[in-house]
This record gives sequence, structure tokens and C-alpha cells, in this order.
Amino acid sequence: MTHEQQRLAESATIPWKKFGPYLTERQWGTVREDYSPDGNAWDYITHDMARSYAYRWGEEGLGGISDDKQHLCFGVGLWNENDEILKERLFGLTNGEGNHGEDVKELYYYLDSTPTHSYMRMLYKYPQRTFPYQKLLRKNKRRTRQQPEYELLDTGIFDDGRYFDVFIEYAKAGPDDVLIQLTIHNRGPRKARLHVLPQLWFRNTWAWGEGNPTRPQMRTPAPGVVQADHEALGRYHLYCDRQPDLLFCDNDTNYIRLQEPPRATRYFKDGINDYVVEGDPSAVNPAKVGTKAAAHYRLSLEAGTSQTIRVRLSQPTHEAPFAEFDAVFAQRQQEADEFYDCVQESVTDEDSRNIQRQAFAGMLWSKQFYYYDVTKWLDGEPKGPKSSVRRRKGRNANWRHLYNADIISMPDKWEYPWYAAWDSAFHCIPLAMVDAEFAKQQLRLLTKDWYLHPNGQLPAYEWNLSDVNPPVHAWATWRVYQMDKKLRGHGDLQFLEAVFHKLTLNFTWWVNRKDKSERNIFEGGFLGLDNIGVFDRSAPLPTGGHIEQSDGTSWMAMFALNLMRMALELAGTNTVYQEIAGKFFEHFLYIADAMTRGGDGRFDLWDDEDQFYYDVLRTPDDERTILKVRSIVGLIPLFAVEVIDQELLDTVPEFTARAIWLLENRPHLAKLVSRWQEPGRGARHKLSLLRRERLGHVLRRMLDESEFLAPHGIRALSRYHLEHPYVFSTEEDDFEVGYIPGEAESSMFGGNSNWRGPIWFPINFLIIESLQRFHAYYGDSFTIEYPTGSGQLYNLRDVALALSDRLTGLLRQDAQGRRPAFGNTPLLQTDPHFRNHILFHEYFHGDDGHGLGATHQTGWTGLIAKLLSLPASGTTF
Repeated sequence: MTHEQQRLAESATIPWKKFGPYLTERQWGTVREDYSPDGNAWDYITHDMARSYAYRWGEEGLGGISDDKQHLCFGVGLWNENDEILKERLFGLTNGEGNHGEDVKELYYYLDSTPTHSYMRMLYKYPQRTFPYQKLLRKNKRRTRQQPEYELLDTGIFDDGRYFDVFIEYAKAGPDDVLIQLTIHNRGPRKARLHVLPQLWFRNTWAWGEGNPTRPQMRTPAPGVVQADHEALGRYHLYCDRQPDLLFCDNDTNYIRLQEPPRATRYFKDGINDYVVEGDPSAVNPAKVGTKAAAHYRLSLEAGTSQTIRVRLSQPTHEAPFAEFDAVFAQRQQEADEFYDCVQESVTDEDSRNIQRQAFAGMLWSKQFYYYDVTKWLDGEPKGPKSSVRRRKGRNANWRHLYNADIISMPDKWEYPWYAAWDSAFHCIPLAMVDAEFAKQQLRLLTKDWYLHPNGQLPAYEWNLSDVNPPVHAWATWRVYQMDKKLRGHGDLQFLEAVFHKLTLNFTWWVNRKDKSERNIFEGGFLGLDNIGVFDRSAPLPTGGHIEQSDGTSWMAMFALNLMRMALELAGTNTVYQEIAGKFFEHFLYIADAMTRGGDGRFDLWDDEDQFYYDVLRTPDDERTILKVRSIVGLIPLFAVEVIDQELLDTVPEFTARAIWLLENRPHLAKLVSRWQEPGRGARHKLSLLRRERLGHVLRRMLDESEFLAPHGIRALSRYHLEHPYVFSTEEDDFEVGYIPGEAESSMFGGNSNWRGPIWFPINFLIIESLQRFHAYYGDSFTIEYPTGSGQLYNLRDVALALSDRLTGLLRQDAQGRRPAFGNTPLLQTDPHFRNHILFHEYFHGDDGHGLGATHQTGWTGLIAKLLSLPASGTTF
């Protein structure tokens, strides 16, 4: 057992995870901080206001950490003597400012982290010239949706090396003792000055009139030392090497600058900014007390040199805080290497190891403290922003039960400082590779009573908790359970059972709310796929009526199979679950029947002419129109597949008897189950929406390079629609779906994501896994041309491996040393200070593979970590 594994084992009783990267890098512009009557979150608290506004629900900082309740926060401030403000937080464009919606306009990388955060490392690239805030805003506003986004790299600000590489590292000497090292490199051709300000502050819990909290305090008991006292957290010290100047103010709103009602505070949140940048000595407290403090280091770096700053945040007191500092850092770095040597045992290629380790780092750095009490948020604050009737009846008004104050896995720390239900499910797969307990905790968290709606709905995401994400929580629960079982040697049945019961409530919600006609055809809305369809599937249709969704119905078939398989596992210790498993087996058959016969025996979601699944528009006059858009909507039926060993069936005789009775007495359902009573390879039985013939048809289209198969994965929309856009006409308008390999060209869902051509990791991952499952049943008896028309036949395991290779090839260096995801940016492709630092984009261009969307969304793109560990056998389950 490595030292890090030992810390993980101890973390149930020793709080090794108490401090971590739980501080978001953007709180401004979030729903929680929005107290406007119209719900325009992006404009209520802007980036310009952020340095002066004390937040209600969370804090933000650059490369920072906090405790797990975010009482005490640490972050880094920088000033290059040219900017008009300190660099304390990340800058980006809001949804209304960018030509493709919101995105961060900074360059930073999460390079390393252990699961307990005993060692962490990140890199922030800070220009030496004036940061081009207004230029980025102005240029993007002028561009159309048909043009690419204007990025920080496009400004040329890094071209001649005139920037600082700021490496921010943490190493824990103990659970309450964090060593912090800042190493700054001058990459430029000449000497440059930099102000570095390690900052410590308390989250403002005292200004809102909630109870009578004791105001915490910081002071300096000795040169170079900040003492921080908090009623709940206790006493901490920030020890600063070389005794820099200490600056103090309060984490309170600058009501003068923001033109708010006067308050008693004199030394505002932005006081340190005003002191350093504007030279205003009256902005900081001369008594050196407050609720926010900074150590002010002034550096002068010759070209090509570096300097290091050391500070230590500790609850234990230290007479000589830096005596063993370097030794502890070196030890934690070595222990991190030892830990990942175990995790990466099957990954031998050095480039792949680097990508995978940074993927884990991004996942672990994106663990955030998330605080949101919807009742308090809706009703307003006793000493803060008031509520209105419109507000109380507006966004999330039906989620008053929701109370979040937890560490949650986020898609990223800037654009998504909030959780999304299906994102979280995918996150748990790579997380389980390094910290299975945290992955299980995340899956349980979303099913807790204070998350799950009383009606059984999972919260979708902050902007609209009532929206609907694909129901993949059960899939992730079963996958994490299997991964954990393999590692531990036995399954965590308590975890499985706890989540299973809550998911049965969620399944019932889907059946009651999204199958309103009770035909087992589901209408889930946009289901996370934004602009995939002809219409906005979450809005009333221009034709009236509703859409019978192939993807929504397939997700539910998959959900039923996941719950069936979980129940069969639980039946090993409680026979009652055999009957429950039978219920989900039967429900799967009903959904499969509905997919085949349209739910009423009159229609089929499968189109015999195209040999593909489509959505169907059903208008109020009961007319049905096939919406012939060749998209991943028609590939999602692949995901509803389960393979059961005969050995397992022998242990659940009640379930087996019920299954056989159904198949013998419901022949129309028996036809849907491909060869149930003819065991496949290794005496296995298959449940799937796709019989062998239909599976072949779907795969031939999917593996066609003129359609779905791209050089780097499976596209979300067939390239067929480049020359053959699908057009649906009404009396008022024409609705068109064409192939768009890059950013969206329409404003549907804000226009900041696109499912009409690009490559998305979560869908590709599920395709690869489904092919593995089909191979587990068919073995080598089922082969398919790969690519279609090539004449080369592969079994499905080898197709899965080939797709995985294409997908991971987005980030791996090719024979020329290029990473497709970096596009045609020479600096990223060739510069030694850029080329091995990885950005995990939200999605990727459908033709050339360059990264798109949220630039730092490790999130579900972190699934690459699992794919890079895929063994030669191609089996992940």
C-alpha cells in the first residue's frame, strides 16, 4: 500500500481531505449570486464587480484552496504593473458577450493532484503586458456565430515569451497543515517585475442577517505571520517566508464603488487591490486586522530565471515553519509518483501517462464546495438583497427542499461552478480509478433527500433544476460498484442498495412524468443534447403535439436494464430482489416493444427504409412524421444492452422462472429478446433493443466515414447532412438541421455547445462500452466492416478498441508530434512550455478534432483516463 493509499484508507477518521481545491475560480455571474427580478444572472454580478462584492454563497480565487465548508480560503493575487486590476480571479465572457456563449479567456492547467490533495500542482500563465480584457470582449462581440471565438492566444500576448509561468503547488504536512509553494518563471527576453500576493480570507457569513454569527478576525502576532481565528474552524496561522509586508482589509462589499446603501465597513474587499494597483494606503487597515489579508512580495526576475515563494497555512503552531518545508514537499511529490505508478501500471507510453495524470488532476482540482439553500435564496436576505413575487415564482421555485453544502465534482471551476446530474455520473468513472469512496459518495449525494425532489426527480443543474438530463445515474452506480468490487475483492452492497432504492423513485418519476400517454414512449425534452433536433425539444413545438423520442425511450430501456442488474446483484443476499429484478426485466420488454411498435402497435421508431432509429413528431391530430435526422439519437439504442451469465441465472431461480414465463406467454415480447433461450458465447444471455440484423444496420451507418465515423471518434450528427440538410417546413417557417462540425451557428440553448457534428466523449465512451458488451455475447461470431466499405472485418471488441484509439488520439501526439485537439496553434503544438500541458475541452471538431466549447472542462472528457487504461482485451467491465 502506498502512502497515498494509506491516507485514503485513513480519511474516514483522519480528515486528510479537509483542505482541498474547493475554491471555485468564478463565483460571479452564477445563479446563486443572482438576486435580480428577471433572473439575468450573468449581468447581476459581473467580472468588474467581483473584486468589490462580498458573495453570499461561495468564494472564488486563483489557484486556491479552502476547507470543506469554505470558512477559510487561500488564493493567489498577481500584478504585472501594467494591468488596471489585480489578477485574483479568472476572466471570461458571459453568454451574451461571446459569439458562442460563455467561456473563460485565460490559460491555465491542472497538472497534478492526489485524491487526498496531499500534493497538488497547477500552472497559470500570466502576461507581462496589459491583460487584454476589453480587446477580448470587443472582438468577440463583433464576431458572428459563423466565425471562431477570439481567444487569449489570438491576441498574440504570449508570442514573444513575455509572460510569467506561475506554478502553484500544495503539499500537506498534516490534515491541518498545508505547505504552499509558488514558483514564478520569467519566460520573456528581458527583466520583468511582478507583485505576488498570497491571500487568506474568510467567507463572508456575517453580513446577511442570518442568526448572530461571530465575526472572525485576522491579525498579525509577529512579522510575516497572519493569525486567523474563526468560531467554527478554530485558529490557523499563515506563515510567510522572508517576512513580506502584510496587508489587511475586510471581505465586505465596497458599497461606495457599487453604489449600494452605506454600511459600517471602512476597509473593503478590494482594499488590497486599491493599495497595490492604485497606490492608495488608506484602502488597507493600518491596525493590521480584518477578515482578509495578503502577503505582498515584490519580485524582479531576469530573463529566463525563476524565483520561489513559500508560505504555510497551519493549525499547529511552528517555531520554525520552513525548516522541513522542502523535505516535506519532496516527500509528497515522491509519494504522488508512487501512487500514480500503481494507478498507471497498465499504461506504458509516457505521453499517455502524462495525459492520464493530467486528466486525473483536472477531475480532482474540480472538486468544489457548493452552497445553495433554495428556500433562503428565493426569499431573499434579512440584511441583503430582497425578494420579489416574480422571483419567488420564477427559477427553481419548486425546489425549496434543496439544500446543498457539500464538496461536489464539477465539470470545471470556471464555466461550470455547479453540478449537472449526467455530467456527475460520467465524472465518477475516472474518479473511481483513484478514489472509489469519493465516487460512491458523489453518486449517493445526488439521491439524498435534500437533493432528490420529493417527486423523485434528480436535480438537473443550477440554471434550471427542473430540466431533465439523461438517466445515466444507475449506469454509473453499477459501473462504479463493479470497479470498486474488483479493487476491494468484494462489493459494497450497502452503497448499491442505498442508491438503488432512490433510483427506483427516480425511475417511477420518469414513467409518470415523461410517459404521459402510458405507452412506454418517452418524451424527455432536450436530454442534455442541446440543439441535436429539429426543434428545441424542451419548448412547446411550433406544430403543437410532442416528440416521441428514440433517445429518451432508449435511455429508459438502459435505465431498466441497469436497475434489473443491480437488483440481481442484491438478490445474492436478499431474495426479495429477485422479484424486483423481474419487474425491471418486464418493463424493459415493454419499452423494447414500444420502440418496435410505436407504443400503440401502429408505428415504429425504427425506419425500415433507412435502417435507422429516428424521433417521431406526433401532432395534435394524431398524425406522425418521422424526423429523419441521422444523429446520435439513433445510436443511443445501442446503450440498452445487458449480458447475463447462466451461472448468475442459476442463483436466482424466482427471477429466471418469471422471465421464462413472460417469454413463453407473451410471444410478441419474446421476439424482442435476441436468442434469450440460446446461450451465447460462454453460456450467456443478451437483452438488447437491437437484434442481430438491426445491430448490423446501425453499426454499418455508424462506422461509415462519410457519416458518423470521424478521424477521432463518432460524430454527434452524420456528415451526410453537410450536403443533405434535413428541412422540416411549417406554414410559418422552415426548420433546418445541417452538419456543423464546430461551434453552433444558432442561438438554441445559448449557442455555446453543439451536438450537430462534433465529437463528445460521454457518448463515445458509452458506444465503446456497448460494443464490448455485445462482443461479450457474440464473441468472434459477429464481425463488421471497419470502416464501412473497407472490406476489413473486425469483431466488436476490436472495433471498440479501434474507436478508443481514435478518441484518445485527440490528445495524444501523432507521428509528427502534433495533438489534434490543439488545432493549428503553433505555440501549443511546438513550444516546450506549452506542448505537454493538456486542455480537456468540452467537445471536439467533427472533422479535424480541434478542441471546442469550454476549454478547461476536464469533466466528462476526463473519461479519457479510463480509455487510456483499456487493456488489450478491450474489456472494462
